[in-house]
This record gives sequence, structure tokens and C-alpha cells, in this order.
Amino acid sequence: MYLRLPSASSDAPIADPIRPTTKYAKSVALPERNGNSPPAATAIVYCEANFGAIDGKTANGLVRHSELYTILSVIDSEKAGHDAGMVLDEEPNAIPICRDLADALSRAGHVPDYFIFGLAPSSGMLAPHERRLVHEAIGLGMHIVSGLHEFLNDDPAFVAASEANNVKLIDVRRPRAKKDLRTFSGRIGEVTCPRIAVLGTDCAIGKRTTATIMTRALNASGLNTVMVGTGQTCLMQGARYGIALDAIPSQFCAGELEATIVEAFEGENPDVIIVEGQGALSHPAYSTSSFILRGSCPDGVVLQHAPGRPTRCDFPLMAMPAPATEINLIETFADTKVIGLTINHEHMTDAEVSAAITLYEYECGIPVTDALTRSPDRLVEMVLSAFPELKREFTVGA
Repeated sequence: MYLRLPSASSDAPIADPIRPTTKYAKSVALPERNGNSPPAATAIVYCEANFGAIDGKTANGLVRHSELYTILSVIDSEKAGHDAGMVLDEEPNAIPICRDLADALSRAGHVPDYFIFGLAPSSGMLAPHERRLVHEAIGLGMHIVSGLHEFLNDDPAFVAASEANNVKLIDVRRPRAKKDLRTFSGRIGEVTCPRIAVLGTDCAIGKRTTATIMTRALNASGLNTVMVGTGQTCLMQGARYGIALDAIPSQFCAGELEATIVEAFEGENPDVIIVEGQGALSHPAYSTSSFILRGSCPDGVVLQHAPGRPTRCDFPLMAMPAPATEINLIETFADTKVIGLTINHEHMTDAEVSAAITLYEYECGIPVTDALTRSPDRLVEMVLSAFPELKREFTVGA
């Protein structure tokens, strides 16, 4: 056990509980936002052996964007000594990658407020050595944030340790009580602004990142745009509206998403709503894309594709689909239209990205761009081209 260091904000208030309590937990809450100032809550993100990789997508997302936490460091012994921004996007962001928890604490000089489990393994469970590390962080007085399917608040050992050390266990994926879950009602028809779902041809392909950049770009252009999250990482980043869709019983998935979108529409009066996608409609391992199409009834879809990925993530015998095939499936399954394609540039040179953009625009007859390496203005143009009525909103807003 490490020596206990003085906490930087041990007296900082914790937000009121926003998730249901369990038979073990007293309360579960994410930290409060700090207005337009940097997040007051500090955090270390654990992502051993996976930062910058597919199973590290939660840590990757938090390093790129977080409204709730100031990320002090990332734990990944294989990339220790590197800058997290350089590993992800070849742009430094002064977030160091550390070899272990002791290294992270030494660099921070105090005990951060939160220990975030930043891995997203397909099993959704903690390995034995990870359980020991979580117990160690609890012993240091750090609140634990987990997006796993294994709920920490259902584990008596974790709960006893958290109570002994006066810390919170935050299970981001835990849905509301079943008696409070909502079924589809048809109220999505009351949402009069365009709803755009960002779907993909595979899991862990960059849908959330593209949706976040698109939301930011549309807001910067003068269009009031709200993003509705559907996964644990988006909720950890601070999405004001969202659910962890893959943890909700299937009977309620469409209704929970519909209700969340209606809440966003009524609460923000947006010009556009962007809905984060999950999985892929054509992927037999995931059903979340179908619920997103049913629950959001999108007016348009932006499809994310990785031309440099030969087979689907975690399924080496399953070839990636062509964008045109996925587009046909989406438009057959739902009363919607794919309005654009975005590229995940993994394993690609910039020249190859440019060639892919040209090829897919010709093959699919829709705008194509890369949200990370090309101007975000292209995403705005993609949306305005599909929804010309927004140009009038843009003109009035200007």
C-alpha cells in the first residue's frame, strides 16, 4: 500500500446522487460541471496496455474531451514517458502517461479526486489484478468511476472498502430502476429539429469522436446543437443528455432513447440533435444500432468507416462491410437517409485518406470527410447540404 498523500480537494462537495442506489451503495454521483472553467475534479485514468488502442477507447475519449474531470495522467506501462496527446493525435496536451499508480501519484503531488477505469474490454469485467488496483485506489481515498458491465456497487468487498474510506463507487452503465424505465411512446414526433445519428460499419470506430466534433462545429457555426450520448464514455465526458444503451433491457431501449431525446429537445430548444451511435447495424454481435434507429427515428445518418481495417474488431474472420452495403442496409431498415460518410484514418497515410474521400464520394454519391484530419467546416457543410432549412436558421442566428 502506498503512503497516503494529502488530497487536493478532500473537502470538495460531491453532487447529489443522479443514479439509483443499490442494496449496497449509499449514493452514486458524477462530479458537477464547473461552468465554463476547467473541471474542478481531478482524475487519473487507468488504461494499461491499451491507451490509443481499440479497447482503450474510454481513456482515449477522456483525454480528447472531458467536461467533468481535469485528467492529470494516464496509466499504461507500455507507453510510459510519452505525452498522451502525441500518442493519440500527434499533438502534445501535457497529459503524461505513467507506468503505474505510484508514478501517477508522484507526478500529481497529491491524491486526485477520481480513479477512472478507462478500459472497455469486450468482457465488461475486471481482471483479478485490476480488482487489486481498484482496492488500492479506494484505500488512497479516490472515488472510483467505472463504465463496465460489472457493477462495483454490487460487490460487497468494494462497497465495504468504499464505506471505510468515505469514497463513492460510480457505475456509469447502471440503468435506472426497472419500474422507472420507459417504453417507446411516439413522442419522438414532437421533436421538430433534425435528428442526426452517427453510426458506423464496426464497433470502436470513432462514432463518438466524430459526433463530438460535429456537435462542436455546428455550435461554433451558430447552430444550437445538442449531443445525446448512448455509451458510457460519453457520459463520463459530461454529456448532459444520455444513457448507456447496452446496459438497458431490450424492451426499453428504444423508449429510453426516445425519452432522452425529447428531454434534450424540450430542455435546450436546439436547431440540431446529434445522436451517438453504437456498434454497427450489420454486425451480428451488437443490437444497439437497431435500437438507435428505432428510438431516435433519425432524419439523417452520418456513417463512420475505417478503410484501413480489414476485419471487424475482435472478429478476425469477419470482413469489414463496404460503406455502400451498410448504407443500403440502414436505409432499408429505417425511414432515413445517409447524408455523409466520415473516415477513421487508422493505418492510413494522409494521401490514402484523400484517395478514400474521392473514391467514396464517387461510389456513394454523398459528402465524405475525416473529422480529425480535415476541417470541421466540412461536417457543417455536410449537415447544411442535407438540411437546407438550417441555412435560414444560420442566417437568422448570424
